[in-house]
Order: sequence, then structure tokens, then C-alpha cells
Amino acid sequence: MTKADIVAKISEKKGLEKIDVQAVVEAFMDEVKNSLESGDNVYLRGFGSFIIKTRAEKTGRNISKNTTIKIPAHNIPAFKPAKVFVEGVKTKTEVAV
Repeated sequence: MTKADIVAKISEKKGLEKIDVQAVVEAFMDEVKNSLESGDNVYLRGFGSFIIKTRAEKTGRNISKNTTIKIPAHNIPAFKPAKVFVEGVKTKTEVAV
């Protein structure tokens, strides 16, 4: 599902103009991004949390030059779904084999 699909579904369900829904969806995504960039986690009860995870420094390999490189510690954004969310996905979807 793409952002356009989400906008279309919300517009259809709520009877709102697509342009208005798109503006709200983009504003939501901007706020989540800005919050994480400023170091704040975002908690959405019943849905999940957008959190910042810290990756430790590690040693990697440049295969083409056959040398080792140090990858510095860094932060990455992550999503942790709520228990209700996880249970819904577990019970309502088939296991892909």
C-alpha cells in the first residue's frame, strides 16, 4: 500500500477531499520525522511507537579493497508495533510460505 492508496481510502471512508487528506497525512509524517530528528520518540497508543535506536560502533569490511573499516555508532529510526496491532496481524493474515 502506498501513500496515495492510504489517502484514497481515508478520503473514501470519511467523505473528505483527497487534497485535504493528503495534506493531513503529509503533516503527520513530517511531525513524526521532526520529532525523531530532534531526539523525541512518538507514542501512538493502540498503534505503536516510532523510536530512536542506537547502533553500536562496529568493524566492517570493504570487500572490493579487502580492508577493514570502522562503522561509527549511529542512531536509526525504528517502529515498534503495539501488542494489539501485533495480535491483529497474527490472527487476521495467512502465513506466507
